[in-house]
Amino acid sequence: MTLSQIKEAIAEGKLVHWSNDSYRVIKHRVFEDHYLIRCLANNACTGLEYKGTLQGDEKDFYVKDIK
Repeated sequence: MTLSQIKEAIAEGKLVHWSNDSYRVIKHRVFEDHYLIRCLANNACTGLEYKGTLQGDEKDFYVKDIK
């Protein structure tokens, strides 16, 4: 997924993950134009992007289907 696809999916209420289901991309609660990758095991976070560049490979981001 590209950076814009990730942001669009989150705006649509979809769950976006990085690498595996333990890492979820979230929108920052205070700084609404910032996105984070949160580890669900320990709540540690890192930025989704740096100077407009996606942190990680596009192929490692995916939308988790909820059924």
